Amino acid sequence: MDALTREPADVVTRPRTRRWLMAVLCALVLAGIGYAIWFWPADSTRQAARNRNANEPIPVLVASAEQKDVPIFLDALGTVQAFNMVTVKLMVDGPLISVNFTEGQDVKKGDVLAQIDPRTYQAAYDQAVAKKAQDEAMLANARLDLARYTKLAANNYTSAQQADTARAQVAQNEALVRQDQAQIDNARTQLSYTTITSPLDGRTGMRQVDPGNIVHASDTTGLVVITQLQPISVVFTLPQQTLAQVAKAMSQGPAKVLAFPQGTVSGRAGLLDTGTLTVLDNQVDPTTGTIKLKATFANPEHRLWPGAFVGARVQVDTAKDAVVVPPAAVQRGPRSTFVYVVNPDNSVTRRDVRVGHEDEQASIISEGVKPGDTVVVDGASRLNETSKVTIVQPVAPGRSPTTDQPTAPGTRRRQAGAPG
Repeated sequence: MDALTREPADVVTRPRTRRWLMAVLCALVLAGIGYAIWFWPADSTRQAARNRNANEPIPVLVASAEQKDVPIFLDALGTVQAFNMVTVKLMVDGPLISVNFTEGQDVKKGDVLAQIDPRTYQAAYDQAVAKKAQDEAMLANARLDLARYTKLAANNYTSAQQADTARAQVAQNEALVRQDQAQIDNARTQLSYTTITSPLDGRTGMRQVDPGNIVHASDTTGLVVITQLQPISVVFTLPQQTLAQVAKAMSQGPAKVLAFPQGTVSGRAGLLDTGTLTVLDNQVDPTTGTIKLKATFANPEHRLWPGAFVGARVQVDTAKDAVVVPPAAVQRGPRSTFVYVVNPDNSVTRRDVRVGHEDEQASIISEGVKPGDTVVVDGASRLNETSKVTIVQPVAPGRSPTTDQPTAPGTRRRQAGAPG
């Protein structure tokens, strides 16, 4: 009987599950009500503040369009090369008895760099000189004999054959003397090779051979490498599309080339040196589509060093009376390039422009802007045709921005004294 009246376990637990779900639902409802009570006023306040800020003038930085002559530069990455580089190698064998330079020393053409033991070559030279003196004595005697036999043959006191033999002996001795002179010249040359001198003005590198070593003319390693630093060259490449501009610039006179440190913005870093374009290669590299050029620099302060990478800027033209604006003023949209021009009533007008040439210094505007127009250079991302602006001054270096400076869209300035 108890077994028949007992309820199943799932029937007993079903009311408990319903009560648990109801409790969770009530908790979620109460949490939503609490969020609305605490946070909705703050959200409404922020939205109202944004709506008010949308109608306020937008602070911007501006600049005036100018009309002036603008040099047209082409930028490239170049490599500094020594104007001349010589590996000083030894020409004769023998002990290296002295090295007369220090590593990294500036040397002049003709300065003695090292000395090889000259005694063997001095002896060979002296021997050649003595041999020539001997043969010259024989030549003098042969000439006397020729004079005698010629006189006797003329008076029929001797045969003409003897006179001819004496004449041949003179010629033979003259040839021996000339051979001796050649031996002397060769011995003198070999002796001169024992004194190693600098072939040019330049700077020495690391010494490759120490004094006391036996050196040979067949050694592949030289004594030292000398590089000429004044003047010096910079080799760089430009796209083949610029070939006509570069050729025209060279035909009009020496084209100016500026050298800057690698990785710096041209014109905003220290200028290393100013040189001239001297070589335009005679062919375009078909694998890269570039043309190789070489510029020469005086390098008076040794700021250019062989093997270093530098930024090279070659001037190919000068735009006369061009209208220019800062590059930051030019905005690029999906269909056109434009600038924002500030009107006298502090409203802005969007104008489509045509940019003729642009670099890090200035953008040349060929159409759309007149000299004297005020263009926006900072804060343009927040502008549209209905915007009002307020012009602020740029922050001086080392000063913190004031509350009037432009800020990124969607951010608010903190008032002085407000908690962070």
